[in-house]
Amino acid sequence: MKIALIGCGEVGHCYARAWTAAGHTLVGICELRADDEMVRRAQAAGAPLHTAPGPWLAAADAVVSAVYGYNAAEVAQEALPHLRAGAVYADFTTASAGDMQAAARAAARFPIEFTDVAIMGAIALLAEKTPLLCAGGGSQVVTALGESAGAPVRFIDGQPGDAVRLKLLRSVMTKGMESLAVECMVAAERMGLRESLYEVLADIDRTPLTAFMDSFVRSHVLHAPRRLAEVREARDQLHEAGLEPLVLNGVEQLFDRTTRGIEAARAKGDAPAPDTVEARLAWLTTLARQP
Repeated sequence: MKIALIGCGEVGHCYARAWTAAGHTLVGICELRADDEMVRRAQAAGAPLHTAPGPWLAAADAVVSAVYGYNAAEVAQEALPHLRAGAVYADFTTASAGDMQAAARAAARFPIEFTDVAIMGAIALLAEKTPLLCAGGGSQVVTALGESAGAPVRFIDGQPGDAVRLKLLRSVMTKGMESLAVECMVAAERMGLRESLYEVLADIDRTPLTAFMDSFVRSHVLHAPRRLAEVREARDQLHEAGLEPLVLNGVEQLFDRTTRGIEAARAKGDAPAPDTVEARLAWLTTLARQP
């Protein structure tokens, strides 16, 4: 397959090497950085180095964007007029869902198939084998690209923008867990209790994550006031250890918001929500909406 690569930083360089090794042809690499390192990367891929999208993109079966998410839409608008009809534009960035949708609409006018490709993990850990979650057109081409690099590829039944939405929702969970783990582990180490902490957390391993999340949602609406007091005690413990509880402060705010919602419902003689995940999520959403 003939591939044009826009952006050859950590992500682009990773895939450039994998696709070259898999026997694909890189017809060109587009990168604003035209320094010695970038020249070497292009030479290693056997590809000309360009500093802007242009007519050279017409030689590609697939154009892959691996730029920063904040300028992905602008890059797509600049590149799309140069692609041949029937080519695939695969956006591997973490652009916003709105930008993905705008780029997909622009691609449809040419017509060019557009794929929203979400890299579901850390390139630094799994490199080109990081799973890819995709939405939009170009399924055969993008699946072939991903699988030739050794990556699992899954297309969801949705529109461009849906894959990156799921990636960012996953980030809410994983980055939140990461932050809590850092805050908790620093405190445990400070108190000389890290090994004991591992032991008292072992029960969590026995419950599937999705079931664990559902149980939190259901019990949160029932027990938020009591748990708020426990969160405040935990916060005070970190203060006593000379630590600043950044994440726990946010946790306290969320429990406080739910507690106030429960108290308001009870004052009107209402129960917050029936004991189902769907009903309790709907009620919690009313609290979480921005004013």
